[in-house]
Amino acid sequence: MTTGTASPRHVRVPKPSTHVRPPTEFSSLLKVVIEAGLLHRRYTYYAAKIALTLGVLGGLGVIFGLLGDSWYQLLVAAALAIVLTHLAFLSHDAAHRQIFVSGKANDRAAVILANLGVGISVAWWTKKHTKHHAAPNQIGRDTDIDFAVLHFYPPEKVSSNPVISWMRARQGWWFFPILTVEGLNLHFQAFVALLGREPIKNRWTELSLVLLRLGGYIAALFLVLSPGKAVAFLAIQLAVFGVYMGCSFAPNHKGMPVLPPEAKLDFLRRQVLMSRNIVGTRFNTFMMGGLNFQIEHHLFPSMPRPNLRRAQALVRPFCQAQGVAYTETTLRHSYRIVISYLNKVGLGARDPFQCPLVAAARPRG
Repeated sequence: MTTGTASPRHVRVPKPSTHVRPPTEFSSLLKVVIEAGLLHRRYTYYAAKIALTLGVLGGLGVIFGLLGDSWYQLLVAAALAIVLTHLAFLSHDAAHRQIFVSGKANDRAAVILANLGVGISVAWWTKKHTKHHAAPNQIGRDTDIDFAVLHFYPPEKVSSNPVISWMRARQGWWFFPILTVEGLNLHFQAFVALLGREPIKNRWTELSLVLLRLGGYIAALFLVLSPGKAVAFLAIQLAVFGVYMGCSFAPNHKGMPVLPPEAKLDFLRRQVLMSRNIVGTRFNTFMMGGLNFQIEHHLFPSMPRPNLRRAQALVRPFCQAQGVAYTETTLRHSYRIVISYLNKVGLGARDPFQCPLVAAARPRG
């Protein structure tokens, strides 16, 4: 007679391990953060946040309809850009698994908020943003510092064109004006990715939602407004959106150390040393979507946004005790740093810019 119980001779009992891996600095910090309950979901906060943002968006739609063909609509365009940026912040939180415990629920929320709300592919953005989080400010790994219009680290080849050299030496001053077209660039890059050959998760669903959002939006503009006002509305909305997004993300890493491709750092230092926090009131946190706590966000990407301030009270003294530089400054000063850094990089073609951390992080052989 046979039973459902295996014979003892068929059961392989693993030998107890005598090797215990010593805790890393980060694992010690993570344990403290978990014990403080800072990775717990904040459903009430996000329910109120999403409802309020969508409510304001709906209110702007009503105002848009009531104003009709008026130049006052340009004020609505600027306000709409601000609300869409906050939808992007919420999509960012969902993509980082901050809102729900369920990964599928977060994915659905991110797609609805980004694709249908903002009109940008969340799959494209997530793929790009994941590389940034894995290796912030590292050449060849962080696509956020790849050359597009500006150089974020000294180029290998120096241009012999005096006009280009003159502009590059002053590229820091061009940074903020360039942000006026960043909104358009984000939409364009998303379309290129969705229509390209590289694998994109749920490509056709994302493309359909983006086309529905942008097509319906543009149609509404030209139905209510004259062609000139519709174009002006769209231009203002995209310009304010791009500047707002850029001014929220730029202070976090621009002007912080840039690592060469071969540099190796432990997780704690990789995330802390390449990031910068912005000090200020809760209004700063609201306006920047929690990105002012960039160090804590990079250490704990899935931590709900409202818990980042509490986490800072644990992370900052921990870093100081470990001798890890914890950088924070005001928003205004961070912009000055960005401008100065970019100008210095632009001059690097004649006077190579070298960050001390870059030299220290190079493998020694």
